[in-house]
Amino acid sequence: MNLDTPVHIKTIRLYNLPDGSCTFQIGIVPNTTHIPVTGFFAQTHIEAYQKVAHPAPRKQFVVTLTGKLQFTVTNGDSFIIEPGILLIAEDIHGPGHTWLLLEGDSWHRLYIPIPEDAKTHFIKDSV
Repeated sequence: MNLDTPVHIKTIRLYNLPDGSCTFQIGIVPNTTHIPVTGFFAQTHIEAYQKVAHPAPRKQFVVTLTGKLQFTVTNGDSFIIEPGILLIAEDIHGPGHTWLLLEGDSWHRLYIPIPEDAKTHFIKDSV
């Protein structure tokens, strides 16, 4: 194994706090993790509901293929998603999150739905 090769993928996890608000954690998912899924779908268009605050419609991984976005959570904190960063959307209740396309005019992505009780293998950064 090349020691310069990362053994994980940078990951950001959106989730709900007990009061229903949305927040996020920065961390990783190990490269060799096997997570059973039953399918995925691609999306390039932007639905009207996605232009305003919204929760995730289901627990899912979101893989950005093209585009750079700024996501904002309930308290106003934000983070950047772009190719090479995995998003785990678990904020399925409450007001949800918003996002803004920062570069380009489209966002090409894969949605990979996962069961509510599925383990994502997310490891929160210790910093």
